Amino acid sequence: MFRLLKKNIKVGRATVRYEPGISKAPEGFLGAPEIDPEKCTGCGLCVKACPTDALIIKDDKAQDKRTFFLSYGDCIFCGFCESACPYQAISFKGKFELAAKSKEDLTFFFPFNFNQCEKDPAFVGQDALPFKRNPDFSQNFSKSDFAEKLSLDEIGSKLKVKIKSLLGRSLHIREVDAGSCNGCEIEAVNLSNPIYDAERFGIHFVASPRHADLLLVTGPVTRQMELALVKTYAATADPKWVVACGSCAINGGIFQTSYAVVGGVDRSVPVDIYIPGCPPRPEAILYGIFLALGKIDSSNCGENQLEKSGVCKRI
Repeated sequence: MFRLLKKNIKVGRATVRYEPGISKAPEGFLGAPEIDPEKCTGCGLCVKACPTDALIIKDDKAQDKRTFFLSYGDCIFCGFCESACPYQAISFKGKFELAAKSKEDLTFFFPFNFNQCEKDPAFVGQDALPFKRNPDFSQNFSKSDFAEKLSLDEIGSKLKVKIKSLLGRSLHIREVDAGSCNGCEIEAVNLSNPIYDAERFGIHFVASPRHADLLLVTGPVTRQMELALVKTYAATADPKWVVACGSCAINGGIFQTSYAVVGGVDRSVPVDIYIPGCPPRPEAILYGIFLALGKIDSSNCGENQLEKSGVCKRI
């Protein structure tokens, strides 16, 4: 006991402060891919290398246009696209503040002149590329960073105020494993360690959905877990939030074509926030929770009026 106390005193404060633009992700963490449109030629080699269809190319020869799509919701941050690119147009710089309120906000695109693409020695025609989804998004790739730049302490402070105004107490989270590899669970558990210490912001993990305000769902929803997830959602009192944590929870990840998988969480229960990553960092999860709380309008909510009657409405 005294040995542990001595060690704690010697180590001192372990909780970290994250500063955007100054603090960096740990060495070895790739983060999300960033594409330089000035270097990219639209050849398609990265699309061919992508294992989860996070990169898609759609050709429209009638309009002489080739459109390149990048979906952070499908991306597992594997780095294969960077290795496949002959022009070094793709880089990984540890970007992780990616949480969004809809899947469309996780997808970007930019067009190329089709005739110019064909002249590229590395050109790969669409017939030779994997194409399983029909991209139809309105977001533009030039919007380089859609996550608000806040420090961990700033996000936590805003969370604490928001939680207090909405609930009048701490936020209770029930983590639901719908069939994951446990990568996302490890990052979620890290929120409770001395480094991130989410409890200082009024966030607690609970053992029952009946005590929860927010469900943090991880993994692709397997057929064996779908009913359990639906029952867990039904057992959680209103108003409630659902956060899909990780690429698997968003679209099924690398398991999306498996016979044993239903797909993303929103195919079984309503989802308020999507947090990309394989797995997402603890700061990214915290930021996603903050976005989730922003989807509730508390202007008509009294201190004890958070009832199912619709007093608190979703925006």
